[in-house]
Amino acid sequence: MSQISDVTDTSLPFLTLSGVRKTYPGIVALSGLEMSVRPGEVIGLVGENGAGKSTLMKILGGVIAPDQGTIVIDGVTHDALTVGQSIKAGIAFVHQELNLFDNLDVAANIFIGREDRSGGWLNLVDHAALRAKTLPLLKRIGANFSADAPVKSLSLAQRQMVEIAKALSVDARLVILDEPTSSLPLAETDKLLDVIAGLKAQGVAVVFISHRLHEIERVADRIIVLRDGALVGVLNRAEANHDRMVKLMIGRELALRDYQPPANIGAICLSARGVRTGSYPERSIDLDLRKGEILGLAGLVGSGRTEFARVLFGIDESFGGSVTLDGTPLVVANSADAVAQGVFLVPEDRKSDGILLDFTIAQNISLPNLEAHASAMLVSARSEGAAAEIEKINLGIKAPSVATRTGTLSGGNQQKVVLAKWLAMNPRLMILDEPTRGIDVGAKAEIYRLMRALADRGVGILMISSDMEEVISVSDRIAVMHEGAIAGVLERDQFSQENVLLLAVGRQLAS
Repeated sequence: MSQISDVTDTSLPFLTLSGVRKTYPGIVALSGLEMSVRPGEVIGLVGENGAGKSTLMKILGGVIAPDQGTIVIDGVTHDALTVGQSIKAGIAFVHQELNLFDNLDVAANIFIGREDRSGGWLNLVDHAALRAKTLPLLKRIGANFSADAPVKSLSLAQRQMVEIAKALSVDARLVILDEPTSSLPLAETDKLLDVIAGLKAQGVAVVFISHRLHEIERVADRIIVLRDGALVGVLNRAEANHDRMVKLMIGRELALRDYQPPANIGAICLSARGVRTGSYPERSIDLDLRKGEILGLAGLVGSGRTEFARVLFGIDESFGGSVTLDGTPLVVANSADAVAQGVFLVPEDRKSDGILLDFTIAQNISLPNLEAHASAMLVSARSEGAAAEIEKINLGIKAPSVATRTGTLSGGNQQKVVLAKWLAMNPRLMILDEPTRGIDVGAKAEIYRLMRALADRGVGILMISSDMEEVISVSDRIAVMHEGAIAGVLERDQFSQENVLLLAVGRQLAS
């Protein structure tokens, strides 16, 4: 595991922002921002959703122009950048939502739109030349896959590396990584952070945006904190810690990692025996979850956690075994069967699977239970709105009204809408798959409080998470999966990253 060393480069910044301001009607997105970037420097950029991080990135990428301020690159002053100027300056982006083509190989993805051609009347793509140019890029980032590997065969961390190689292929001097580890488990996160260490050693600057503050602590030479569009603090490595960053981000102390014990653990809510999924049909899952309990489900990518959740919710077919809910057989042929029996899933990708971005808050919340708001086959907007208003207040959804389009909300508020549509239907079992992915630290704390309040009502909660800090700080027990089966279940006094990882890789705990 690489450890980023302290900054030793004393060269002048190649990029400086001075007094950068950007406003929209009624909103100050950035307020007089000052920022500099030196070669070989890793900058952690943190702030809650809406703090101004996205606006800053769009300005650096030439997508939008600031209202005021200057951008200086290599001593040349710009009032604004164009996309072409940003690329020419060596500024490259790796976005949270990866932009790769699964049906193409690595080399084709890296040089898409910039392929070498054979010439002649056919002018075919020169695949040999593409591979030859790709190999040194993969070597530079320490990739363990080939140039002709199909992207669909790569893990998420490997796909992130392809995006970084793509950035380096255009001679990037600054690589901006937006939430690159949000869906990665610890082992793959380590690989990606090692790549950042390698880029730093090669003199490439990195801006690392993440809500996982322990990763920011580990990799950043300096940490820039934004709140409400303003720069509220710059921390050097020696003075940075989790609590200090949180206080700057939200303007107050936040006991995010304090474990809240359950009010009452009841009888077994969910019991799975011999359950087999399509990913590992030869392996089986045995698991018990009690009422009032938050059971964390940990494991490496590909261990079968999400597949198990999809079987419980009726999305995927079970290949064997039995499940009971409150002692009664749970038989689900589809998700409608699961919903009818009080089993609800908050999916990993809320934007694709959890909500309809073009629908209003009220429409999203009422969608699974339209009959409750319908008369003579017509849905009552008044009934929808009244029910949604109750959930908006209960969950603290920040929006002008329940008629607000859901796609305009922050990630944390979108997740609350996903929760709200199920909470209105009296759940018995809630399955939360990566419940705080891409959500800022303040919204995370709110989600955790909602989870605990729901559990205290007697609901069983199965929480799938790749965030080790989250699993350890929120769960009452942790079940760890390895290759389609439960490798072990940890009680609170056994919680540690080492124990979780040992079980995740199929090893036994020390006696």
